[in-house]
Amino acid sequence: MRNIVVLTTVVAALAVGLTGLIAWQTAARGAEQREREQLTRQATVLSRLPALSEALFNGAQVLGGPNGVQLAVIAPDGTVSGTATPALDRASKSALLAGKPVSTTGILGDQEVLLVGRPGVRGGAVVLTEPYSVVTENTNQIRRNVLAPLITGMLGAALAGALLARRIARPLVKAAQIAHRLADGERGVPAPVDGPRETADIGRALNVLDGALARSENRQREFLLSVSHDLRTPLTALQGYAEALADGLIEPDRLPEVGGVLADETRRLDRFLGDLLDLARLEADDFRLDTAPADLRAVVAEAAAFWTGPCARHGVDLRLEQPGQPGQPGQPVVVETDAFRVRQLIDGLVQNALRITPRGAPLVLAVRAVAGGGAALEVRDGGPGLTDDDVRVAFDRGALHERYRGTRPAGSGLGLAIAHRLTGRLGGAIHVEGHGPEGGACFTVTLPPAPDVA
Repeated sequence: MRNIVVLTTVVAALAVGLTGLIAWQTAARGAEQREREQLTRQATVLSRLPALSEALFNGAQVLGGPNGVQLAVIAPDGTVSGTATPALDRASKSALLAGKPVSTTGILGDQEVLLVGRPGVRGGAVVLTEPYSVVTENTNQIRRNVLAPLITGMLGAALAGALLARRIARPLVKAAQIAHRLADGERGVPAPVDGPRETADIGRALNVLDGALARSENRQREFLLSVSHDLRTPLTALQGYAEALADGLIEPDRLPEVGGVLADETRRLDRFLGDLLDLARLEADDFRLDTAPADLRAVVAEAAAFWTGPCARHGVDLRLEQPGQPGQPGQPVVVETDAFRVRQLIDGLVQNALRITPRGAPLVLAVRAVAGGGAALEVRDGGPGLTDDDVRVAFDRGALHERYRGTRPAGSGLGLAIAHRLTGRLGGAIHVEGHGPEGGACFTVTLPPAPDVA
């Protein structure tokens, strides 16, 4: 805060000082302009007299008074008389005789003078001079009059700047303290929302950040609890059967059954840990993609061929929808993507859908071109579908897994989070509808087109 106060004070003082410097320089021009205007008015009055005579010459001291104004008269024939005559040069004289006013400087004796001339109404001209020292004296007087207000203004500006800086810096210091507390793991720290609009915005942003951190940490905590539960269940089974085998409590005729259980639980653990590793890789900055133009029709057809067997074993009717007439090849659906990762994405969505699709219900794998380029993949199932609240949290790690743990067949709880993250890595987007044409959920992945297609 000290640096802000010092900086604001210096800036305020410099602003006032700059204003004072400009006023200091302007004082000389203003004083000279004022004296010239005064001489011009006097010369104009004298030039309007019916005749320019010695009376003007004799009244010069009355006109000039203490300012030392001197007068010269130019007769219509060019004759010059008066005490200001030596200051009049040939160019000024010619201009006045030609009927043009003159306002310039000259030398009278050993001093510089202001010189103003006005043509007479019946020929000739009147010339007035005034020592430039009068301008200098007036300038100094103006500067002396400005100096005190200038110093007062600088002090006032410095004080106002310091007070303003403290008002601005105080909420910033509080915001920095709150940010440090949030960084140290403290939550529920309210930030003040007062002061100038900008600092109030910082306070509101810190409050939003505090809430977001709390929600994120709660989700992480719930996720860890879910992970620990999912790990503990197969580990408990493995431990129990291992101890039973070690103690000789398993009859020989049950060994194949126990071996099968152990293998299933091991595969379950392996699949769960694989999902965790996939999610960690997707969130890493060095996640690798090998992009190239790819025909999604071929990728989807390959996936459908693979999943036909597992779907048949579960009594699920797998259907493939592609552009073109049945039995006839359609136009390729080309996108710039990593075909291996797209297949990984499809496999994850189909596996998730197959788990909850009841026997006899359909599971649809579709691909279609999108207007303007790109393509869309759809995985639709005939399962129980999702509520609107389910749709809002569908891609949060473990959200649906925790919600339907005891009512629906569950996997690791990470499949949809992996699909969401992988789609983002591929430059696409994924969204879900709670109930599609087959009655269950409908997941749609949109991928951008290849550059030459776009």
